[in-house]
This record gives sequence, C-alpha cells and structure tokens, in this order.
Amino acid sequence: MKAPRVNGAPYETLSPDVVLDAVDAAGFDSDGRLLALASYENRVYQVGVEDGTPLVAKFYRPGRWSDAAINEEHAFALELAEAELPMVAPLVIDGETLLRHAGFRYALYPRRGGRAPELESVDNLQWMGRLLARMHGVGARSRFRERGAIDTETFIHDAARAVLASGLLPARLEDPYRVRTAAIASTIDAIFAEREPISRIRLHGDCHGGNVLWTDTGPHFVDLDDARSGPAVQDLWMLAPSPRALDALLEGYGEFRDFDPRELGLIEPLRVMRQVHWAGWVAARWQDPAFPRAFAHVGEARWWEQHLNDLIEAQASLLDDD
Repeated sequence: MKAPRVNGAPYETLSPDVVLDAVDAAGFDSDGRLLALASYENRVYQVGVEDGTPLVAKFYRPGRWSDAAINEEHAFALELAEAELPMVAPLVIDGETLLRHAGFRYALYPRRGGRAPELESVDNLQWMGRLLARMHGVGARSRFRERGAIDTETFIHDAARAVLASGLLPARLEDPYRVRTAAIASTIDAIFAEREPISRIRLHGDCHGGNVLWTDTGPHFVDLDDARSGPAVQDLWMLAPSPRALDALLEGYGEFRDFDPRELGLIEPLRVMRQVHWAGWVAARWQDPAFPRAFAHVGEARWWEQHLNDLIEAQASLLDDD
C-alpha cells in the first residue's frame, strides 16, 4: 500500500478499511461501525468492537512528532492514570502503545464520553484547579526530553517561518509580519527573563474546555497531543474565561500545590504566543485538504491584514502591562 504523504494530503490513503484493519491488527474484532471524531491535527475515529465497548483510534499526523516524542506523551498519560488522575490513557498492547499499520502510526484508547465543562460554576472551577494541581505534581516528578517547550522559538519564530513559507500571506505584508513577529518574540523573551527563575514542568499544554469532558462523576482529561514543558499557568489560563474564574481555579489549585504568583504576568504573553502559533499551525498544513475547508477565511488577504493589526495591538498591550 502507498505510504501516507507528509505534505499535501497526509491521510489520503487512510480509508475506512485501513482504520478497521488497524483495529483488527491490534487484536480486536471491529464490527464495521466507524464514526469520525472532530480532529484536524490527527485523524480520530470511534470504532465499534464485536461484543465490546467501542474504542477510539488515533492516527498520528505523519512527520509531526518523532516516535520517541509520542511514546513520551503516552508514558505521561499512563503515569497520570497510575496516579489516579482522570486521564484517558492509551491501551498497552503487547507491551506497546504506539502501533503501526499500512504506513500509519496510531494508538487505541478506551472510549470515554462526557459533555463540555460548565466553567461558570465556582465549584467546577475549584474542582478543575485541584485536578490540575495534582497533574502538575506528577508533571514535576521528571522532565520531557523529546517534546520540547512552550517558548518563543517554537510558538513564534517557527510559526512565523511557516506563515512566510506558505504563500498565504500577501507579499506586501511579508516584511511587516517578519518585523512584528520578531519584535513580539523579543518582548516576550524579556518578560519571561524578568520573572526567572520560572519552574517549567510537564504540562497538558492545551488545556481548554474542549479537552475536558464532564460526566456525572466529574471531569476527565483527554488529548495530550500538545503536551510540552512550560510554566504551570499555561494549563490554567485557557480554562478561565474571567478573572473571577481564574481566582476560583487558583483557590482549588492551592489546596494541593503551591502556585507562583509571578506566573500571572505570563498569561498575556502566552495568549499572544498561542495566537501567532495558531496562524503558523494552519499555514503549515494548508496543503491538507481539511484545512482550507475548515479555515477558508485564512486564505483571504483581509484575514492576514486583521491578524497583523491584532499583533500590533498585542505587542502594545504587552509593553503597557510590562
């Protein structure tokens, strides 16, 4: 079978039959039921199993993470689950979590349902804060060696290079964009330097409401695909829609782990880093047909004009806050 393409259409050979065959190859008897779940970076499917609970099969985007980095993600998930944290971890099959079939790397997970968390509730926010503190306690036990860090090199410089190489950015905006992103990176590096030493631990990395599922017994975390090293506040700010919500999260967090208040000054830099990184993420994957369909507005010059204006305002805000 033809190997998947890293660029262009990396999943063009990932047919339903390939997905079902991969589940069968792992020792399960798929029953033919297949449901595609929302995911752009990877491809994720719920697969029915004969006389059993459906599984979730996650097929990793070719070329993004090394095998060692994926195995580090899996080991962290298993470590969290072993510590009795509500983390959906991959199944271990014949001693392995990272599997291969038809040129694809994939992992199988137990299906865990749930609904979006109600982050307006103080009780729920405190609950999430306690869980994140426990997660960070585990995360601080050792270090990632393969998964990189939340830093300006990855989230701004690499992202900007992807944008400039994509052809999406109008030519007249290339120099202003290059100058602006470099200036933002310099500003953010200075803000981080002023707050050193900062403790950098293993994090969820993308802890927003979409990666938390709530059931009658409480919340559980999914998707460590963006797990990296960084400051604890990275896993807090995306769950806090308001200062009041952040206070509630931190109140719960403080019951299990100390929080360095200096990290509150990193929230706006981290928000801007995520903003630049998102544009680079889409630009780098624009040849994947799923991306122009989902983010058609990114193909328009006016979107990039607004993005650049947003970055100008963001840098001004960072300088004012600092």
